[in-house]
Amino acid sequence: MNAPRTVSGQIKRRIEKAGPGWVFTPFDFLDLASARHVGVELTRLQRSGAIRRLVRGIYDAPQTHPRLGVLAPDPEAIAQALARRDSGRIQPSDAMAANMLRLSEQVPARPIYKTDGRSRTVKIGKQTIELRNAAPRKLRANPASNLVFAALRGIGRQNVTERRVAHLRSLLGPADRKQLLKDLPLAPAWMHPFVRFIAVDATARAEA
Repeated sequence: MNAPRTVSGQIKRRIEKAGPGWVFTPFDFLDLASARHVGVELTRLQRSGAIRRLVRGIYDAPQTHPRLGVLAPDPEAIAQALARRDSGRIQPSDAMAANMLRLSEQVPARPIYKTDGRSRTVKIGKQTIELRNAAPRKLRANPASNLVFAALRGIGRQNVTERRVAHLRSLLGPADRKQLLKDLPLAPAWMHPFVRFIAVDATARAEA
C-alpha cells in the first residue's frame, strides 16, 4: 500500500505532466489510492495553491497569462473531465462544431456539449457549461467524424456548399478521412454525398 507522501508525489507528477489548463476530478487518480485518500491530497494541494478548486469535486492546474493573469478554465476541458468521471462520451453541440470548424461565425451564447450520460448544467465562475443527453448513435463515431457530422448539422443541409465541403476536407488528414468513410453509416442519409466528397481522394473520385 502506498504511503501518503508517495501518493501525494504521484498525484503532483500526474498533474505536472498534464500541464497547465488540465481539468480533473478525483476519478483521475483512483488508480493511485482510495477516493477518500485522493480527496485529502487534492485538498492539500489546493490549500497550498498548487491547484485550483473550480467547484466541488472539480479542479484544475490554472493557466496564467503575463498580462491577463490567471485564466478561466477551458469549457471543453471541464466537459472532458466530467465525461471521464462518468465514463461517458461528449462532443460539442452542432452550433459549436460549426463554429469550431469555421463553417459559421456565430458563437453560441454558452458552451453546450452532447453526452451519452445524464444532462446537467455546471456553473463555474461566470461560465455556464451545459451537457445535454443525446442518442448514443450520435456519439458512436470517431471524435473527428462526429465533429464533422455535427458541424454539417449545425449549418443545415441547405447551407452546405462545395466551398465548405472542400474546407472540411482540408482540415482532415488521410487517417481521419479514411475513418470518416468508415463512419459514413452513422451519418444521416442526406450527408452521405458530402461525406464521401470529404473522405475520398480526388483521384479516386475521378476514376470512379
